[in-house]
Amino acid sequence: MSDSFYDLKVKRGSEEVPMSKYKDKVLLVVNTASQCGFTPQYQGLQDLYTKMSPKGFELLAFPCNQFGEQEPGSDAEIKLFCERTFNTTFPIFSKLEVNGPNTDPLFLHLKKKAPGVFGSLDIKWNFTKFLVDKEGNVVKRYAPVTKPEAIEKDIEELLAGK
Repeated sequence: MSDSFYDLKVKRGSEEVPMSKYKDKVLLVVNTASQCGFTPQYQGLQDLYTKMSPKGFELLAFPCNQFGEQEPGSDAEIKLFCERTFNTTFPIFSKLEVNGPNTDPLFLHLKKKAPGVFGSLDIKWNFTKFLVDKEGNVVKRYAPVTKPEAIEKDIEELLAGK
């Protein structure tokens, strides 16, 4: 496994998107689900994206069906649900796994660089968030209960180069 965030690639439909596309941007990477108690966070994520994207911020959503099967839809259904319900404009990638033997390499990297409580590498639930700085360093991991608006100050500090 590469040690560089920017060497990783992820799927968005039939397209492979290199993370190097996001060099020099502050990123928030989130595993999402459409039928979860935290699903309303999509609105906070969109608000954050609308406010911060002109400053060099990008939000990357990765649907996952590993927690209570709360993301059963196809990639197209997920995207449509998010656009219709929350007017999302940030990129929503193809559904992937964040734990277990089929964990996507992106999430292997994120978990290794920012372990959870007591050093756990597993993601506990939907809407776990990872903050990545402009150089591709995973700076912080946030629990599902952390609302997007609570992360705004950390994003602003990274955008300002602090």
